[in-house]
Amino acid sequence: MMDKEQVKNISATPINAPVFPMTEIKFRNREYLNIIYETDKAALEEIVPEPLKVTSNRIKFEVINMPDSTGLGSYKEAGHVIPVEYNGEKGEFYLSMYVSNQAAIASGREIAAFPKKAGNPDLFVDNDTLVGTLDYNSLRVAQATMAYKYYKMTDEEALADVTAPQFMLKSVRDYDGSLLRCELTRSQITDIKLKEAYRGLARLQLFEHVMAPLADFPVRKIVDAHHIIADLTLGQPSPVYDYLK
Repeated sequence: MMDKEQVKNISATPINAPVFPMTEIKFRNREYLNIIYETDKAALEEIVPEPLKVTSNRIKFEVINMPDSTGLGSYKEAGHVIPVEYNGEKGEFYLSMYVSNQAAIASGREIAAFPKKAGNPDLFVDNDTLVGTLDYNSLRVAQATMAYKYYKMTDEEALADVTAPQFMLKSVRDYDGSLLRCELTRSQITDIKLKEAYRGLARLQLFEHVMAPLADFPVRKIVDAHHIIADLTLGQPSPVYDYLK
């Protein structure tokens, strides 16, 4: 019979094969494709929760390849990140993350506050082009292309892109559907070893889908595109605002 202390030490259910481990998640050769573009500011302000403030009409579409993640294996994710400000600090609000790994989805939502949902992203090199795609089930919802390793970024620019403070919404409900926890959280990547960083010409297409509504933020103008490779450890999130108080 499993005693109470053993039960409390289980990282997650099912108890005989937990969906994720209790371990520090380290990423090796984590690869980013970030497309920064202008969209409709009103659409951003409509979706960003208070007390965050939208700082511009820009938004970032990112595709990330994680080939070596302790406890999670190899997987990819993609989604939207919105520049914001909280109490005078500039950062990013993580709106959506579509992920191809069940353990990453479960741990990201249960332990942290990452807005993870199942999807099928991909990141690969097609001859002279870096390609990032996102499929939701059988349908394509996003496709990004970037000239492969055209122009070097400075280390300072690349680190600023990857280590910006991350703001997320943590919402947990009780068995009757009432809110147990509703918080704005903050985290930040500080343990990072930058390996490569480039910027270049880019294009982005978004396709309408009700369950993956990336096209709600239409592409008005591409501002910049970054291709970054680094080793890093995710920062531990902490609550900064309690919506229940």
